[in-house]
Formats: sequence, structure tokens, C-alpha cells
Amino acid sequence: MKTSNTQKFSLGLFIFITTIILVIALYLIGNKQNLFGHTFRASAVFNNVNGLILGNNVRYSGINIGTVKNIVMINDSTICVDMVIEDKMLKHMKKNAVAAIGSDGLVGSMVINIVPGKEDSVALKPGDTISSYNKTSTTDMLETLNTTNDNAAKLTSDLLKITNKINQGEGTLGMLITDDGLASNLKETVVNLKNSSANASSTIRELKNIISAINYDESLAAVLLSDSISANKMKSIIVNLEESSSGIDSVITNLNDVVLQVKNGKGTLNYMVSDTILVDNIDETMKNIKEGSVRLNENLEALKHNFLFRGYFRKLERQQRKEAENKN
Repeated sequence: MKTSNTQKFSLGLFIFITTIILVIALYLIGNKQNLFGHTFRASAVFNNVNGLILGNNVRYSGINIGTVKNIVMINDSTICVDMVIEDKMLKHMKKNAVAAIGSDGLVGSMVINIVPGKEDSVALKPGDTISSYNKTSTTDMLETLNTTNDNAAKLTSDLLKITNKINQGEGTLGMLITDDGLASNLKETVVNLKNSSANASSTIRELKNIISAINYDESLAAVLLSDSISANKMKSIIVNLEESSSGIDSVITNLNDVVLQVKNGKGTLNYMVSDTILVDNIDETMKNIKEGSVRLNENLEALKHNFLFRGYFRKLERQQRKEAENKN
């Protein structure tokens, strides 16, 4: 079956349009990757690229100026990233610029953000290495948050234990919170301290008034403060008091010696003081004497009522009444 002219035309038109679209796409991709423009290379060294890949954007102050050309791992802690940057940005970039790897949004691809330095510096040259700043990665942040969470859990557990002990009245703080008697005593103590402070203030005011009321010209205070003769007499009195105190100390020492001699000796006083058997015997003797006195009184009372001695006792009573009447 032969192909018609219409089909040939349609096929040629399709190929032409497809070619144009392909060229435009290649141009756009090449332009985005800086394949056709004038560019220069710069490098930055990082400890961790956080998932950065070839073709990711390079931004300077938030403006896309190039792409990532190459990523080379120098050693286990050093990674060199080569960047292709538009040639027109060379005049704006300084050597003290700082490069950092960040995320394009919350879930976007990684980008290299170049921030200009705060101080003035020389212009950046093609092939120079830009200073880098390693941001904290998400993994490190999660590890930190995990550690913080564990510490918070431990802290909460400890606080819960302390709170339970306080609620149960354990410890000083628990007693202060739960013991009504202790709280009342503490309140009473505070009141007493307040009253004591007020009394002290009142006493100080009274002393101040007394001192203010002293007549330093004619009173005894003036004599004591200004008269040297009275001061000498006071000194003499104090010396005499000290001598008397020394004499009293000597007497007390002698008394102590006597007491020690009595305590350590074998005389009557030591025997009476230290012999518990003698004390018991004396106590028993006193009880016997008391009982004998009671029994003697009972016997005398019985004799009064006996018919043999009744007349004698009545005679004695009559004589006692007469003597009492004569005295009156």
C-alpha cells in the first residue's frame, strides 16, 4: 500500500515539531544547568553534604546563580563540592562568602546557599574555595531530641517520685505541707518572732529615750563619764570585786577539798554518806521508833480507862485545870 502525500506531510510536520520541542527542551535544560552560558568554577568543602546531588541549585543571597557540578570525597570527614556559577555574578562575590547546605523548602531538594560576608574582602576568583558552614543535620537534631526526650522522661519520673513522697508526708517539705500541727507551730513561731522583733524595737526606742533624757551636765552619768576621781573609785571597786571573787574561788576550792576528803576518807561523815546499809538501818530504826511511839500512846490510852489507874489520871486532869485557871 502506497503512502499518500497527506500522510507524508503529516509525518514530516510531526518530526519537525518534535525536533523543535526537543531543541527547546535541550536549550532550557542546558540553560538551567549553565551549559551554554559563560560560567566559572568555585569549590566548597563540607563534612556532610546531607544528600546533595549533582545538578542541585547554587544560590547567592537567595538567587539561583549556578548548579553543583561535581562531588568528590577526599577522606572520611572531608567532601569537596565543585560548583558552576554564572560569570556575571563574579563581580558581586567576595572571598569571605560562606557556603552552607540547606533544603529547598520542607521536603524539597538540597541546595547550596552562599551568604556574603559581613566585612569587606577581596573579590572571588575562578577556582577559589569558599568557606563553608556545616549545619546540624536532621539526624543529629533527632538524636538530640531523643536524648532530650529521655532526660525529660527521667526528670518527670524523679519529679513524680518527689511529689508522691511530699503527698505522703515524707521529708521536711512533706511535713510542712501535710502536718497541720507543724504548720501551726511554724505559724506560732513566726508570730513569736514578730512579737520579739516588735518588743526589741520598743526596747531600743525606750533605751534611746532614756539616753536622750540623761542630763550629761548634772547627772551621775556625767560624773561617771567625765570625773576622773569617780572613775578611779569605780576601778578600785572593780579591783576589790575581783579580789573578793578570787577569795570566793579559794573558799570553794577548800570546800571541794573537804568534800573530796569526806568522800574518799574512812571517817564518820563518809560512812554516813556512802554506806547505804547504815542509811537503811537508820530508816528502819526510825520506823520502829515511830511504831513504838504509836503503841505507847495506845497503851497510855488503855491505862487511862483501866480501873486501877483511872483515879490517878483524873487527879492529873484536875491539877492541869487548876493550873490553867490560876494562869487565867
